[in-house]
Amino acid sequence: MQFTRNSLDLDPAKETDRIVRFLQQHGRQTKRRGAVAGISGGVDSAVVLALCVRAFGTGRVTAIMMPDKDSDPLSEKLGRELAATFGVTPQLHDITAALVGFGCYRRRDDAIRRVVPDYAPEQGFKSKIVLPQDLLDAGTLNVFSLTVVRPDGREETHPLPPREMLEIIAASNLKQRSRMSVLYLHAETRQYLVIGTANKNEHAQGFFVKHGDGGVDIHAIAHLFKTQVYQLAKFLDVPESIQKRTPTTDTYSAPSNQQEFFFRLPFTTMDLIWFAMEHEVLTTEVGAVMGLSEAQVHRVFEDLRRKQKTTEFLRERAPMLDAPEPTRQSEIMARATSE
Repeated sequence: MQFTRNSLDLDPAKETDRIVRFLQQHGRQTKRRGAVAGISGGVDSAVVLALCVRAFGTGRVTAIMMPDKDSDPLSEKLGRELAATFGVTPQLHDITAALVGFGCYRRRDDAIRRVVPDYAPEQGFKSKIVLPQDLLDAGTLNVFSLTVVRPDGREETHPLPPREMLEIIAASNLKQRSRMSVLYLHAETRQYLVIGTANKNEHAQGFFVKHGDGGVDIHAIAHLFKTQVYQLAKFLDVPESIQKRTPTTDTYSAPSNQQEFFFRLPFTTMDLIWFAMEHEVLTTEVGAVMGLSEAQVHRVFEDLRRKQKTTEFLRERAPMLDAPEPTRQSEIMARATSE
């Protein structure tokens, strides 16, 4: 196989038909008559909504927007534009009150204050967690830091101790788990499928929440690299405003794109290198095509392998024991005799 910068090019019409048939087939097998999808103003959920409309028709697709108080207002605006484009009436469920009840914001902010004692969201402070952005040039590990944006706009980044990191992430994951509860409320009411919106980058590297956005009935685009999702978006006539939007987590109060929060590289670079790794292309060949050194390519390979390995448990089904072996009649008789 010759590795080139066009190695990830799709036949978007053919791939669209393949996914649509896949969704329809699973719907028939499970006797689910339609689809529920969460939409966020991002390209992944936009493509999934478009595919669902093709598979089930506008009358059997429910699109749900689920902001909370930290969400960018642009997400709702773009979500409504998307729904109108494909003839679907979106439903809005603000999950802020549920998250307050779960203690999401309180738990997160308490952990942040142990790092930045004067952190005060009510005064306009915002925050996010980020990874190092020097993957190509240094073999740094995926260690999160805390970035706080003060009311006057000044940003400061602090090392994040393990305990506080885990508490911030666990509290924030309540958002994805709350949203999935809303999606299943609508799906079970209508006997519809909940359609996953994670792409391959997110699913295979563990950029999702177990029993949150990872808890779906079927994955529509988890086999596609992000750059391939953009190819489908163009073919499906997803609004240009969504195609041009920088991919964002829209989870933390401070603006945070997916590259700084998790992936550490532009998708156009990461996806091609990942494809090369999967197809055992030599690092020298990858470097020549990508304009990178062998060492840089190797660092990306290692980062991808590390993320996949450390998040394997997220993709696994919960283990369970086999049924116990039945007690043999001779053992029962022996016990009765001894008693």
